[in-house]
Amino acid sequence: MAIRVLLLTQWFDPEPTFKGLVFARELVAQGFEVEVVTGFPNYPGGKLYPGYKIKALQREVIDGILITRVPLYPSHGLSGSGRVLNYVSFAASALFYGLLRAKKPDVIYAYHPPLTVGIAAALIRFFRRVPVVYDIQDMWPDTLKDTGMFSSEKLLKIVSSVCSWVYRHVDQIVVLSPGFKRLLIERGVPKQKIDVIYNWCAEDLVSSSSVSLPDQFPETTKFRILFAGNMGKAQSLDTVIEAAQLLREKNKQVAFVFLGGGVEASRLEALVEREKLQDIFFLPAVPMSEVGAYLAGADALLVHLKKDPLFRITIPSKTQAYMAAGKPILMAVEGDAADLIRDAGCGVVSESDNPRALAEAIIGLMEVSEEGRALMAENGQTFYRKELTLQVGVERFAAHFRRLSK
Repeated sequence: MAIRVLLLTQWFDPEPTFKGLVFARELVAQGFEVEVVTGFPNYPGGKLYPGYKIKALQREVIDGILITRVPLYPSHGLSGSGRVLNYVSFAASALFYGLLRAKKPDVIYAYHPPLTVGIAAALIRFFRRVPVVYDIQDMWPDTLKDTGMFSSEKLLKIVSSVCSWVYRHVDQIVVLSPGFKRLLIERGVPKQKIDVIYNWCAEDLVSSSSVSLPDQFPETTKFRILFAGNMGKAQSLDTVIEAAQLLREKNKQVAFVFLGGGVEASRLEALVEREKLQDIFFLPAVPMSEVGAYLAGADALLVHLKKDPLFRITIPSKTQAYMAAGKPILMAVEGDAADLIRDAGCGVVSESDNPRALAEAIIGLMEVSEEGRALMAENGQTFYRKELTLQVGVERFAAHFRRLSK
């Protein structure tokens, strides 16, 4: 008889979410019976998606997966009260359903955040005697402080206390990097309770095979470095532009392509125009289904984040996509992400927020032979296939589900 997994998550398809329908489908493919308990889709805009209406309960079945939607207050703006209502309303609805309406599962998989999903999962665990695997994707309260969502030290201490309570009252914790594990151990979580399972990427969308170069991709014979994704303050892309200026002074033939959008995009474009940097191109965001063609058109793929202790234990999600795409990687993030690139042998590493170091790393990569760069690309894909795929990740989760459900 199949093991029943209750997948408890505030965000699920059609919302953009990492452990969504693709994850649930793979669990079913590996022999599990899955029910998803989630909210009505409203993320990231904070408005209900077309075709949905808040009800006491809504059920649908997709590919053999029962999806149960419970009511919540739609909100994802800057309003602190609105965000709190969004979280609290989902937590209350999920808890009510999990305790009184859901068919008893063999194991609960709880997908972040601790103040909603974590509390609900821990309480369902207590009253229904069901083991919980809790997945941590953001380290709270650290992320809340760094993003400015919470600035009150008193509130941050309360959040920290709630997180500690949740960690004590789940059976297994899964984190996305070794650094997350080290930090949790420092905070008193038993080492044997924590497992590192790396994230995967949208594998079918980023493969570099059999794709043609997009029409709007810059035509140039120069060494093309692509940054794909959000352009916000955390990415600190002024550093990249300063590195481009240094490379121009050294007469290095490099072109930078920024693909995407974000709060910093227009300012960065204005800066490039003011400095008359002709080899820096900004392209608008494209659907994920088209990103693979852009990755394939680059000579190297860039990851950059500002220098911050939290980012030393973070592996940016684009890292896995870049590895799967089969291109050399320029990793300008120190810590766990840099270690991953070194372990895989798929690129070069640079200090964060250091234009001179980044420029030197780029020169170093350019000086590698074409065969050497091709080997880096192959190494990245090989490492991804062996260690980071959706199938590998779900097999690791499945082992915990089977162990706990006995």
